[in-house]
Amino acid sequence: VPVTGSDVLGSALTMDKIRSKQLWTQTGIPTAPFLVIGPEETSFHTVFEAFTAPVFVKPTGLGSSIGVSRVMTAADLPAAVALARQHSATVVVEQGITGGEYFVGILNGEALPLIRIETPHEFYDYAAKYESDTTRYYCPCGLPAEQEAQLSRLALEAFTALQASGWGRVDLILDADGTPWFLEVNTAPGMTDHSLVPQAAAELGVGFDELVWRILETSL
Repeated sequence: VPVTGSDVLGSALTMDKIRSKQLWTQTGIPTAPFLVIGPEETSFHTVFEAFTAPVFVKPTGLGSSIGVSRVMTAADLPAAVALARQHSATVVVEQGITGGEYFVGILNGEALPLIRIETPHEFYDYAAKYESDTTRYYCPCGLPAEQEAQLSRLALEAFTALQASGWGRVDLILDADGTPWFLEVNTAPGMTDHSLVPQAAAELGVGFDELVWRILETSL
């Protein structure tokens, strides 16, 4: 079946949080430290020996922050792992990074203007993405042009390192020291009125209809 964007390999790698982070680590793309909790593990004491609060507990697949929990104490880990295991037997625990959340749309080998978001939620969860009117989107993102260009280059490297192609979105956190930490690549990002790629394209004067045509052209 013809589709736009990445092929099966790119789609599979980007959907797998473990493989994504392993590939980024191997290729020098900065990503938050993580550990893997296997299907049979019932003791999670090593998490807060390795990391400091907060940590994020995630299923290995899925998107839209489904099954993701922000955890502050060891006592809350079992419930967070149980929630993630509703979606995947193996679970990823990631060191939380404090900083601004940025999103880079990718279209035909080029980065769209960065978007910065602010949300009153603990993190950019499912409700903040799809249900909330309190999430704020900033495009232009407010970074100096040189810094935005550097992040755009890194985002393209992160995108191609996972064999992604055509179009998509790269998510990252920029910490207080200005270090970017890459979170994930989405090869089929949302196209709703809350969605980030259409907002970034609009900043370039590209309307929704034209954006759809440009996405289609990446597969011709």
